[in-house]
Amino acid sequence: MLGRRGLVRMIAGALALSALALGCGKKDGGANGDAAKQAESDPYWKVGSYLSLSGEETAFGVDSKEGIELAIDEINQAGGVKGKPIKILFEDNKSKPEEATNKVLQLIDRDEVIAVLGEVASSRSRAGGIVANRKKVPMITPSSTNPDVTKVGPYVFRACFTDDVQGRMGAQFIVSTLKKKKVGLLFASDDLYSSGLAKEFRDEVKRLGGEVVMEKSFLKKETNFTTYINELKSANPEMIYAPIYYTSMAPIARQAKAAGVPGSMFVGSDGWDADELLRDAAEELEGAYFTNHYAPDVPWPNSQAFVKKYKERYNRTPSSMAAQAYDAAKLLADAMSRAKEMTPDGIRQAIQETKGFQGATGTITIDAERNADKPVVIVQIKDKQFTYYATVNEKSAKQ
Repeated sequence: MLGRRGLVRMIAGALALSALALGCGKKDGGANGDAAKQAESDPYWKVGSYLSLSGEETAFGVDSKEGIELAIDEINQAGGVKGKPIKILFEDNKSKPEEATNKVLQLIDRDEVIAVLGEVASSRSRAGGIVANRKKVPMITPSSTNPDVTKVGPYVFRACFTDDVQGRMGAQFIVSTLKKKKVGLLFASDDLYSSGLAKEFRDEVKRLGGEVVMEKSFLKKETNFTTYINELKSANPEMIYAPIYYTSMAPIARQAKAAGVPGSMFVGSDGWDADELLRDAAEELEGAYFTNHYAPDVPWPNSQAFVKKYKERYNRTPSSMAAQAYDAAKLLADAMSRAKEMTPDGIRQAIQETKGFQGATGTITIDAERNADKPVVIVQIKDKQFTYYATVNEKSAKQ
């Protein structure tokens, strides 16, 4: 016969074994297994999104959030996916990779989402993508272009082109289209996006017979670029390639003008695309170019329809971040509608099979490496606006 202490120990042991059994029964995939069955019985499909809604790159996160919200509302107004609406759950990663990891874990383990949208910055998408892939929940990044992002595993996709394509196109545009052979290079050494683009650009310039006459790298936290600009100027480049974010490009443009370097000498990348760049440095960057995923005046019917809807809702012109996030959400919903099973793995397979998806940023096909095969747009800053200059074929950049 058990005494009081023995009885207490027995009950405690039974409770511990029960908790252990429950813990072992839950699969590491988060939204897989039992959670997937729960998703089927819920009145809506839960999709998570982690974005930089505060911190250094807030503009990118806010634009992306608006694009996703517009897309989800349109999807739900049209009947949702397989008769149920999508509920989007947003998390703010504060523009920090470590927060991206935490937020993706929360979305999968706590909220049991069946798919994830995010992030914009490649460093944060890679961090979040590692978690999503380990948990076996599909993730689509709207705008992260560094090739390493999708290499983390089969559950991570992107709705944008990659930096190897963008870097090569930047080089081809300068050397082959603008006929400038002597080029300067200015980039952030501690940023995966910027340093990756710089490498691709450098290699392609050399292949095309051009020369990088001077390159200068800086840390993202720096704000005084005068020394770098003067050193670049002393090398007499015909153009300067600056694959950086708008947060650095605006002060660089102002300091370059003060040093006698005109904005028309600069060619950049999609990280320039933010209203803040026009607000802070449009005059200094008059005539500059950058590679991008779309322009507000691009002559594509789907893009024009998106711009019209966005302006009606937010009373401003959408950035490429908003357009790409809109496409990522629409592409995910399209895959969900085609999925043979409404499980994370079923959705993953459907995303992989995406071909000829008609988006606001062009026609998208997901290739074997889970990257988007789509057009590259050249944008020019003209009359203090982002204006469409040309469309280039991505495949031509690979030749």
